[in-house]
Amino acid sequence: MESTTHTSSLGTPWITAQEESVSYPQLTPEEKLADAKKQLSLPRIVVICGSTRFMTEMTEADLRETKAGKIVVKPGCDMKSPHELWSDPVEAEALKVRLDDLHRAKIRLADEVLVVGGYIGDSTRAEIAYARSLGKPVRFTHPEVDPDA
Repeated sequence: MESTTHTSSLGTPWITAQEESVSYPQLTPEEKLADAKKQLSLPRIVVICGSTRFMTEMTEADLRETKAGKIVVKPGCDMKSPHELWSDPVEAEALKVRLDDLHRAKIRLADEVLVVGGYIGDSTRAEIAYARSLGKPVRFTHPEVDPDA
């Protein structure tokens, strides 16, 4: 702290203290999230991506990643299988948009991405590109399908 000495009109000295301006680096939301994960001692978070035609393989990958001590997030709806929640085509299209947004949020949350299956469609390709644009490591159960390989 810096101080300055002054003299009053009566000749009495008095001191003013001026706080130094300290600047701290502003953390990005991603850095804040990483810091919070570290402070909470969270295990690594892996998000599973891939075509929902590979839901069985995703479940197997979930088991293996969980056994390895990781928190796993993955698609929660297989819209290729009939269900009353997406039986109406208009509602199904709106739901797909919301689910795509939700999955991108899972990618942002995750520390790494695991792509499951031997096929990469447009949605999965976009998820891989998004994850890589965020600097997330991307692994493949079938490395030969990596679009950047």
